[in-house]
Amino acid sequence: MTRTGSVGMRRFYSLPDAMLKPMPRTAFGAGWLLVALAGCASAGASAHPAGASAHPAGASAHPGRVEFPNATPAAPRNIPAVEFRPDGAGPFPAVVLLHGCHGVSRSTHDWARWFRERGYVALIVDSWAPRGLREACTPSAPEVPNTERFDDAIGALRDLQARPYVDRERIGVIGWSNGGVFSIAVINGPSHERALKRGVVVPPPGYRAAVGIYPGGCFSLVHELVVRPLLVLMGDADDWTLPGPCVEMVNRMRARGADATIVLYPGAVHYFDVEGQPRARLTDVENRNLPGECCGATVGYDPAAAVDARRRVAAFFDYHLKAR
Repeated sequence: MTRTGSVGMRRFYSLPDAMLKPMPRTAFGAGWLLVALAGCASAGASAHPAGASAHPAGASAHPGRVEFPNATPAAPRNIPAVEFRPDGAGPFPAVVLLHGCHGVSRSTHDWARWFRERGYVALIVDSWAPRGLREACTPSAPEVPNTERFDDAIGALRDLQARPYVDRERIGVIGWSNGGVFSIAVINGPSHERALKRGVVVPPPGYRAAVGIYPGGCFSLVHELVVRPLLVLMGDADDWTLPGPCVEMVNRMRARGADATIVLYPGAVHYFDVEGQPRARLTDVENRNLPGECCGATVGYDPAAAVDARRRVAAFFDYHLKAR
């Protein structure tokens, strides 16, 4: 591992250049980074993620509740969503937010407000409510076919493209955990091909860029290839969605020419960006990394990682979605 620079208390590391194929022209030059940050998460004993409420009080001064049909052929499902729209006529760039297995949370709303403050239309997609789910983390939760969340994301894209105040050419997507793998899937070439065989057409130009925060399912995409810029952010101590498969996924995609980057935060775990989440062990959640895929995972807020993640997400989407 080679140190490539330092700024104050932050030290940035990447693999030697010879091990990485140069990525297409972009603002994000290193494909794999280990970022050492000052600060750490505090210990705690919470058994549930902080703010895991589908309708948090005071989430925004002016959010709008909307509905759109997903992209499932023949039998589209109406999907509820919450839209955060900047003041003005637009057209604005937009970002679709895909929640994790615990559903839409206060943290999801915090991110949406943050995007709106940066000049984006932010659309939070709730994939659980129309299917009668409160969560999909525990062994007793019903299974949701993978195609359904993909179709929800494509339906959200179609809906935003039809809005006069949205720039249809500049729409991105961000997902967390379970939602993270779908933020990757909707810019994955082979996923588009499989969807087309089901009759699902991704409306051009599709999603322009994607972010996955501690995404699940990287192992399933190791041999696939994203066709749009991808940024993955996760903790190197995550024991729920292991970083190894995500690093392998990004490295393999980059070797085939993809614009993909992954950043690992030392000591950070799942929910590192969820403000107020104590470091704790969730004992009731499924975990494919354990015998029998059950049960338990470590979660916890890491303020330094969270701040750096927002900085990187801002730079990434500003570069790819805003006019230059």
